[in-house]
Amino acid sequence: MKTLIEIIHSLRPQQWIKNLFIFAPLLFSRNLFDLSMGLRVLGAFFLFCLISGASYILNDLMDLEEDKNHPLKRQRPLPSGRLKKKSAFFALVLISVLSLFTALVWNTSFGLVLLLYFLVQIGYSLWLKHIVILDVFLVAAGFALRVIAGGLVISVTISPWLLICTLLLALFLALSKRRHELLLLDDKAAGHRPILSEYSPYLLDQMIAVVTASTVISYCLYTIAAETIAKFGTEHLFATVPFVLYGIFRYLYLIHRRSGGGMPETLILKDKPLLLAIILWVISAALIIYYKV
Repeated sequence: MKTLIEIIHSLRPQQWIKNLFIFAPLLFSRNLFDLSMGLRVLGAFFLFCLISGASYILNDLMDLEEDKNHPLKRQRPLPSGRLKKKSAFFALVLISVLSLFTALVWNTSFGLVLLLYFLVQIGYSLWLKHIVILDVFLVAAGFALRVIAGGLVISVTISPWLLICTLLLALFLALSKRRHELLLLDDKAAGHRPILSEYSPYLLDQMIAVVTASTVISYCLYTIAAETIAKFGTEHLFATVPFVLYGIFRYLYLIHRRSGGGMPETLILKDKPLLLAIILWVISAALIIYYKV
């Protein structure tokens, strides 16, 4: 039982909040209240949680020695020694095989996206995370694949705007996380994650500034685009922009003044103003899209 608990911890359930991106196509295709589609997306969400959890175990196995010297990651089951490598490897194989097999049998297109996501994670853990800039792009690609998977499982077309905004927002989060790691580890950063030696706080701040502006502008353009207005039958989606602006500005405040950004999923859940901004954005967007408020 103790080993099972540690395996569950290694799956990092607290990070499964990232998989909520899979619900975006359901919301923006105006099918949020379709029970059949909702259950399909929920099933896809569950499978994504399993495969992403398996990728976390893989990453922990690959980074085991480095994580032992990290002030936060050394508390994880594998680096701390609470979970044995043999047990972790067995869990990795079992969970990945079962989730991928289930996905491919259930919905082939969705299953192939899930497989692609897992292959990207394997490539990232083995080699690609050591290539500067590409490392954060691959993290962002994982979010885009979640959105694509959410569209495939309910057979709806994914808007290019949705993919662009998702990719930019994911880059914003990934770069912020790199910045947090660099400042937290200071002169030990390169020893823990060699790729950090290729970055500097100034460079990351420049990149974050670019993706922040790009994210806001892209979302603003999306809300007033002719195809958006035609699709939803309303011009009022721009009213959700203030919530997006506040959320991004609040996140920037937290990473610059409160030393946050290391674990976006925890930061979002713990910071009440940020969480409230996200909830209000979802509610306002749903009201405008479905009821043309």
